[in-house]
Amino acid sequence: MDITERFLNYTKFDTQSSEESETVPSTSKQLIFARYLKEELEEIGLQDVSLNDKGYIYATLPSNIKEEAPVIGFISHYDTSPDCSGANIKPHIVSNYSGGDIELSEGIMLSPSKFPELLQHIGEDLIVTDGHTLLGADDKAGIAEIVQAMVYLKEHKEIKHGKIRVAFNPDEEIGMGAHHFDVEKFGCEWAYTMDGGDVGELEFENFNAASAKITIKGVSVHPGYAKDKMLNASLLAAEFVGMIPADETPETTEGYQGFYHLTGMQTQTELAKLSYIIRDHDRNKFEDRKRFIQCIVDKMNKKYGDATVSAEINDQYYNMKEKIDPQMHVIDLVLRAMQESGVTPKVRPIRGGTDGAQLSFKGLPCPNIFAGGINFHGPYEFVPIQSMEKAMQVIVNICKLTAEYNS
Repeated sequence: MDITERFLNYTKFDTQSSEESETVPSTSKQLIFARYLKEELEEIGLQDVSLNDKGYIYATLPSNIKEEAPVIGFISHYDTSPDCSGANIKPHIVSNYSGGDIELSEGIMLSPSKFPELLQHIGEDLIVTDGHTLLGADDKAGIAEIVQAMVYLKEHKEIKHGKIRVAFNPDEEIGMGAHHFDVEKFGCEWAYTMDGGDVGELEFENFNAASAKITIKGVSVHPGYAKDKMLNASLLAAEFVGMIPADETPETTEGYQGFYHLTGMQTQTELAKLSYIIRDHDRNKFEDRKRFIQCIVDKMNKKYGDATVSAEINDQYYNMKEKIDPQMHVIDLVLRAMQESGVTPKVRPIRGGTDGAQLSFKGLPCPNIFAGGINFHGPYEFVPIQSMEKAMQVIVNICKLTAEYNS
């Protein structure tokens, strides 16, 4: 089975996670794929293959050298985003892409006029959707690349490598992928998530992240008799939103710029609720942003009365750069592996987070490497087959170079 067939086979499974669930994994259908994946890892000859009741899969490719070498790992998540359906995916291959529009289904076009990144893949073979579901390259492409790399290493025993661990987990798309990851069981000195985008991407900086839940209590009175009595929580919610800097939102920022993102509003006269996410690469600026939200709360309470407005602010994850900087050999190995694979590195900060960010703070340094997919979380998602093949080669070369690292 080649990497294309393997990936297409994975897309047959609906593994969408759910933010509304309180179970682990968040959807039972993820376990169906997890069981399949466990059997596949056993069939290709990996050892110590295990699947726990929370859907975490661990496996080992034993070392084929006598010398001691660092134990490293590769990780991908198998859930797909709640943002778009992952059921009944109908992928097809556009061979030798010519550079024009791609008709996914009647009236649904994947066009370089809207998605110019297509033009970077002229002459390649693109796996696309039918325009009604996502594809699932985020992150089943990463899984296919890791599994195919393990198969390649088993078939090419002349490539020397140390002990390699692989792990696949649920619920990354809802921010829970690393919460139940057993770092001690995994037993690696460092690892890599194969969960990045276009070919060459390498990420070891990400946002510091927090959520903010704002509750506003109003006073509801018949509007005909509301003079000096009504306190309209909906209007206070609008006032709160108006105090957030208009040029510090996702649609106005890029690169290392942080933001406040209003993700939801529920408003009535007597009660309003606002949901924000807070992001910044700089830890000090991140802390300032959280304090700014609380300052707005305090200002409004001074104006309208104590306990009118409250904020529940919770940290979600932190910038992995803090943990990677002291161990830059982890990055140097990837850069060398990319070079040997004919891949030009594109080192850039993540304007988001990965499981690797949380794992880095759990004691497992874990930068993020490209998996090749583009336009994640929607029906215009696609992945070039050549990008998946390059990612697989990078994994193989990392394993080889790590074995040489301590030799």
